[in-house]
Amino acid sequence: MLKNFFIAKVVKKLLHSAVANAEQKNMNVDELKVAAAYVNQGPTLKRFRARAMGRGNVIRKRTSHITLVLSEEVKK
Repeated sequence: MLKNFFIAKVVKKLLHSAVANAEQKNMNVDELKVAAAYVNQGPTLKRFRARAMGRGNVIRKRTSHITLVLSEEVKK
């Protein structure tokens, strides 16, 4: 439950940043809509943890890239 709350905060921050960027490019902020949103795999950090009898275990710390595309809604 707490993890979902953290993810929602990250997506909210991303959306506010995208709207601010659109405002800097002189787009009408009131007519913006989310055209696409997707998550791609980012680089993986590899770490090692000591195990029994001198062995090691690989720990993969995965990351991701979030892409959010905004477009102006055309009213007819």
